[in-house]
Amino acid sequence: MLNILIIGAGGREHALAWKFAQDARVGQIFVAPGNAGTAAMQRVRNIPLTRVEDLLAFAQKENVGLTFVGAEALLVEGIVDTFRAAGLAIFGPDRQAAQLEGSKRFAKDFMQKYGVKTAAYASFRELDAALAYVQDCAYPTVVKASGLAAGKGVVICHNRLEAEAALRAMMESRRFGEAGAEVVIEEFLDGYECSLLSFCDSRAIVPLVSARDHKTIGEGNTGENTGGMGVVAPHPRFGAAEMAAFRRDILEPTLKGIQAEGMDFAGVIFFGLMVNASGVYLLEYNMRFGDPETQAVLPLMQSELLDAVQAALDRRLDDSAFRWQDAHACCVVAASAGYPGEFRTGLPITGLERARFHGLVFIAGAKQECGEMQTSGGRVLNCVGVAPTASEARQQAYDAIAQVQFDGITWRRDIGQ
Repeated sequence: MLNILIIGAGGREHALAWKFAQDARVGQIFVAPGNAGTAAMQRVRNIPLTRVEDLLAFAQKENVGLTFVGAEALLVEGIVDTFRAAGLAIFGPDRQAAQLEGSKRFAKDFMQKYGVKTAAYASFRELDAALAYVQDCAYPTVVKASGLAAGKGVVICHNRLEAEAALRAMMESRRFGEAGAEVVIEEFLDGYECSLLSFCDSRAIVPLVSARDHKTIGEGNTGENTGGMGVVAPHPRFGAAEMAAFRRDILEPTLKGIQAEGMDFAGVIFFGLMVNASGVYLLEYNMRFGDPETQAVLPLMQSELLDAVQAALDRRLDDSAFRWQDAHACCVVAASAGYPGEFRTGLPITGLERARFHGLVFIAGAKQECGEMQTSGGRVLNCVGVAPTASEARQQAYDAIAQVQFDGITWRRDIGQ
């Protein structure tokens, strides 16, 4: 029996634990630090560890045969290098490859070097130089914090005043902390977005089912960016022609760059794409499973996740590692009032058993306190419907989320429309 350690605390990690727990070859599953959802699962135990050295010591002590890193910060810190140096199997990019997510400037330079199709850009570490650049650049334009900002460090600016305000918020006021010490200013691309999670073993990249994320807090794609308010999979508009363009213009040059730079790892590459009449463009790399994309994609996977991970670790990854249901998934996120800004925590959550009658429920920002589940984060939980048609999956997800209650609960009513 294989003991597995999953690192992270969100709905993504609950979904990973849920998927691994279906495999009879898996013994104990540890989630660090986990949440109220993983705490309630059989064969799953939360451990309150977040530092690389503590996680390594735990994995060695508890005979962990596989570590799966969900959250990005420790990847950038180099947890994969540390575990591999100790002879432990770990799924995720090494420190060098993790920079493709950890630094948007590094990622854009990589794309340009290896011919990955992407938007034109400029990067800045000095506020004055960035302010000078936006005086006469084309609008709309996109201002991005270069470092890790939990999916929130992107601002679409429609004029010079908005661009200046975004730059000052990031570089002067440090709205996103040190993530905004450097910024990337990027050409605005119109079209529709697509999330494409993929497995990589440095000799092959295999895409999973496509997904459509809904990033903003407001319906009709309005308001501030969040970590994601809902997902449908597969993407309703991303077909065979788009996949062929993605492979030619993005996947193949990315793989060429990974090999040329000596990035040797088994892990996930999440391609954030923009599709328009001019083709498929890469907006960004994430070097781990997306959240909430994972919660929609994993329920469609018929094959065992462990087999795909092992194939990547053994450097024998190909399309045969995955089998998929001929079905659709819809994930709707329930958030705290005020998210992605200030929000209250410690609010009792009810109705979860009724919700599970209609669909899957993955817990994200919630904890167990005094015998009840309470909110502890901005994105609190995910309700997922899986059905033969997109409309049926959507109905299941919304029937489920309608059963859940906590003070100020908020969700988008237009996921998948």
